[in-house]
Amino acid sequence: MRNLYYVAIEGTIGVGKTSLANLLSEKLSAKLVLETFEDNPFLSDFYEDPERHAFQTQLWFLLQRYQQQQDLRQVDMFQNLVITDYMFVKDRLFASLNLSEKEMSLYDTVANMMERNVIHPDLVIFLQADTETLMKNIAKRGRDFEKNISEDYIDALNQVYNEYFFRYQDTPLVIINTNNIDFVNNHQDLEEMINYIRQPVAGTKFFNPTTGI
Repeated sequence: MRNLYYVAIEGTIGVGKTSLANLLSEKLSAKLVLETFEDNPFLSDFYEDPERHAFQTQLWFLLQRYQQQQDLRQVDMFQNLVITDYMFVKDRLFASLNLSEKEMSLYDTVANMMERNVIHPDLVIFLQADTETLMKNIAKRGRDFEKNISEDYIDALNQVYNEYFFRYQDTPLVIINTNNIDFVNNHQDLEEMINYIRQPVAGTKFFNPTTGI
């Protein structure tokens, strides 16, 4: 991965973005930048009453992720590989699902100004999984603020992600189907993923492993 300086990992809630980012940063001695979703004071309220708390939840995430993106500008990316467990556009995907038309119009005004100062990744890794797998992963990790997440919400979010990356052309993209692998607990699965990611990418590549769990 000598020609990569900034790698972003994306995917729906529960797919393993943060786990893969941690593992890759250890393997590749990269600087790790993680989204601090647990600091959002509105998140638990959002999962209990989405309509009432969606806008402040999204705005907090937008501002927090923008600050992290500005911090990235201080990193010498030509000396250090940087790995993040999100893309800046992530917040817009959630907003499109969670906000009303008027709220989305105001959100777009703010987000459009911020996006001009955002650094684009050299490579995006999109982790895919079906909704059933995502719900199992969410239940397994047992985060208290996620206990009210509905399967319908995860399914709708999954569709938003899949539609976005089906059309994505901004940077090289690797799409990995994670339904049949366990890269966290299975060393062979992880090595197979890393070997695939290390290969030069132009456009979009699909990785659909069938071994693992």
